[in-house]
Amino acid sequence: MSEPSHPRDGDFELVTLRNGHRAVRHLGHGEVMHPAVGPWQEALRLYVDQPGLADRLKQPGPPLVIHDVGLGAATNAVAALTRARELGPDRARDLHVVSFEVDLAPLRLALADAEGFPFLQPFRDACEGLMKHGTWSEPGIHWELKLGDAVPFLESELPPADLVFFDPFSPASNPDMWTEGVLARVRRHCREDGEGALLMTYSAATPTRVTLLLAGFYVGAGVSTGTKGETTVASTRFESLAAPLGTRWLERWERSSSRAPHGGTLTPEVERRLRTHPQWR
Repeated sequence: MSEPSHPRDGDFELVTLRNGHRAVRHLGHGEVMHPAVGPWQEALRLYVDQPGLADRLKQPGPPLVIHDVGLGAATNAVAALTRARELGPDRARDLHVVSFEVDLAPLRLALADAEGFPFLQPFRDACEGLMKHGTWSEPGIHWELKLGDAVPFLESELPPADLVFFDPFSPASNPDMWTEGVLARVRRHCREDGEGALLMTYSAATPTRVTLLLAGFYVGAGVSTGTKGETTVASTRFESLAAPLGTRWLERWERSSSRAPHGGTLTPEVERRLRTHPQWR
């Protein structure tokens, strides 16, 4: 029997994008991880540089905690680890990354393709240690894995997050992860003191922003990435948003054909909660 044209592991395969970048695709629903500009560029722009991770790590304080929801091929997590390691003696606080993932096949595939995913190679031992032991550390950096369905972990004790990388498959492919119930659990584990916490996600869809608002976040526009003109940033504090949604967005929502939250229906109570959200006050 001939080998498949793309390396495969379980429900996933490696593919080459039109721009030449290697990426991981799900064989079932066909969705590609980080399809727009390639995984590394998107991870740095959207999840690491947008919230100013390097500057945050230069400020003395307790360990900076990231909840990495959707480890995938570990691109976002390794981008954060890379920034932390690059700072060297300028890093004034530790970094603690908590990754959530149900299937390690994407990471195994990416690690096996050193040419296609070169940014993982400096952290090969870290990735292998994470998969084998569920944890990995070096001085000033700690990485742990929550393997399995994320919801039970989100119902247990977790270190409060300063940043959330919310990067599961899309609502169409993975609807259970985008509901108000799940995002409210994510919100409960966010830091409340100081600057609060920021959540970054690639989706700028109206239902995504509606669901984040209903889950208790303040919501704003995020940086563009590749073909996406906008992404989304959510926060526990309105003041932490660089580009908060305003009443013009609310007016567009009123006219939208996609007004309901993910996994929910547009009831009078949902409409009331959205219109009276403190975001608009």
